[in-house]
Amino acid sequence: MASLREIKRRIRSVKNIMQITMALEAVSASKVRRATNMVLASRAYANAAMEMLLNIASANKGPVPLHPLLTKRDNVGTISIVLMTSDRGQAGAYNSNIIRVARSFAQRMGKPVRWVTVGRKGRDALIRLGENVVAEFTGLPPWMTIADIRPIAQVLMDDFLGGNVDETYIAYTDFVNQLTQRPRVQQLFPLLPAELDDLGAAPDYMKIISAPTTQVPDYIFEPSAAGILDEIVPKFTQTVVYQALLESLASEHSARMVAMRNASENAKELSNVYQLSYNKARQAAITAEILDIVGGSEALRSTKDVAGDVPDESPEITDPFYQSRV
Repeated sequence: MASLREIKRRIRSVKNIMQITMALEAVSASKVRRATNMVLASRAYANAAMEMLLNIASANKGPVPLHPLLTKRDNVGTISIVLMTSDRGQAGAYNSNIIRVARSFAQRMGKPVRWVTVGRKGRDALIRLGENVVAEFTGLPPWMTIADIRPIAQVLMDDFLGGNVDETYIAYTDFVNQLTQRPRVQQLFPLLPAELDDLGAAPDYMKIISAPTTQVPDYIFEPSAAGILDEIVPKFTQTVVYQALLESLASEHSARMVAMRNASENAKELSNVYQLSYNKARQAAITAEILDIVGGSEALRSTKDVAGDVPDESPEITDPFYQSRV
């Protein structure tokens, strides 16, 4: 059993950790509110942009696609997966869940994969697993703008247009609420509605974007469809990547807030357990001291009783000179 000093040191250590986790929970709670406002504000715009692009793609009646990023390739050789994780840990299972889902999706596809990582945790995990990481982006601003993600979108477009990959997917965490975040895999290139038949046995976490069911109007492009789409499609690609990053950011802060709250509760419970052990050990020590005192007192009393019962066996002095002096 640990000594009283050791238990007291453990209690102090647990309480110090609890103060840190409570502070991190408060910081994450403030960041969650801002991240939630950002993701909810941009979600409507991203959905409207997706609907408009799908309408334009559906309105094309000719055999030639309107834009290379809207072109579906018959023989898919290599795919690209963008893995979005965080730079820091202490977020519970946030990073491990999206990494597991992305690798499971890559195995289901059964194609060579070129990985593009956003976040240090995903990069480190894929490198340890020996995956083919062709680009990495870390140290993004805490509150990013669409200008901060343009290099990411440009790398993805260059890979697809250059023929290095035939399909591109984004693996991110979809923000539902502060307690629920769902790993998702969304098709980015080609910018067309994905069908279940195209993906074979699509997993549950695959986000399928269906084409609009309403009547698609005929579009008149001025000056030309190619010229307009050359401007629209790259910006729309940036919008999709930006929206996925906002969803991941809100999910990260929510997961970290919940993880720190659980850590604080566990630390409080552990502190109570250590305090109970300390009280028991202190009570045992006091009881042992009392027993020692009582035992010593009883031993001393027994010694006195034994000394009183023994007769005086000293020799009698008969010297008259000694007696006269006494």
